[in-house]
Amino acid sequence: MRRGLALMALALLGAGCASTTGVGYYWQSVTGHLRLMQAARPVDDWLADAQAPQRLKERLTLARRIRTFAVTELALPDNASYHRYADLQRRAAVYNVVAAPALSLTLQTWCFPVAGCVGYRGYFDEADARAFARTLPADLEVVVYPVPAYSTLGWMNWAGGDPLLNTFIGYPEGELARIVFHELAHQVAYAQGDTEFNEAFATSVERLGGARWLATQASEQARTDYAVFDQRRRAFRSLTFSVRQQLQAIYLDPALDDTEKARRKASAMAEFHRSYQELKRGWGGFAGYDPFVAQANNASFAAQAAYDGLVPAFEALFEREGHDFARFYDAVRALAALPRQERRARLRGLQPLLASQSGAPS
Repeated sequence: MRRGLALMALALLGAGCASTTGVGYYWQSVTGHLRLMQAARPVDDWLADAQAPQRLKERLTLARRIRTFAVTELALPDNASYHRYADLQRRAAVYNVVAAPALSLTLQTWCFPVAGCVGYRGYFDEADARAFARTLPADLEVVVYPVPAYSTLGWMNWAGGDPLLNTFIGYPEGELARIVFHELAHQVAYAQGDTEFNEAFATSVERLGGARWLATQASEQARTDYAVFDQRRRAFRSLTFSVRQQLQAIYLDPALDDTEKARRKASAMAEFHRSYQELKRGWGGFAGYDPFVAQANNASFAAQAAYDGLVPAFEALFEREGHDFARFYDAVRALAALPRQERRARLRGLQPLLASQSGAPS
């Protein structure tokens, strides 16, 4: 049991769910993950359970197809992950706390022995996350947001692997495929202390793999539903990318003092809210981005950028490797092994000429 808990803690450190800042935080990480693992049962058991809802069985059958596709078509790891399912009886797997200064899009970081320094802290209990957020300095802008899934980077495959969860099993088909591909990608390559690299790589895999799934496996209705969803997401990504660019220009302008920066920031944020309401009018009542907009600040924009800022470079690398996923992963692992500055220089060299269309965490 001690060995199991030690490995669990190591896995959570790798995922950014435990820190060096106190025994209590370690304990919530270990016990929270242990409860999650104990709640998981093999998919076969759920399918054979007469009490399990038919809709759940249909989603688990779909998830099984997606998991097979991940191995056979995307060269993602063939291991114990996502062959079990758990109902956590809550809306998120974990709750992340992110923070940034009032005049900067640079995330506050916390450092972990395995993961290095990352720009978030994860909690299994939302109340704990919000309690920690309240302890942060008043000059930081802070956001707490739900996360539907997290990766233990393959460290827990010996104990059954990362399970499918109620927090995302009901997603539309295209989104369910994307989240499975994203989390499996974290088991392929990981650069210590480089959240932006890790998340952008996983996001590139989810986008590339999701497009391939929809093109070759999904029903016409699933493709149609996803097209509507993705059109909204792209429009929202375009809007938030523009706002981030505007804010960054304000914060980095040496000709402005802090008072003027704050004034221009307030104006940009007010315009963002107006533009979002205008954009949403054509969405037939869809309000999925309302929570992001309601609490939008430097921390939420910075966290969003971590997932997408480098995606065009990874997509260019995939193109360079002949659309071959195995070769692509080898190239990414080679980048992950480099010092951070050299890694970023290589990625900048891959950046496409077209402007990045950056977006929200999905």
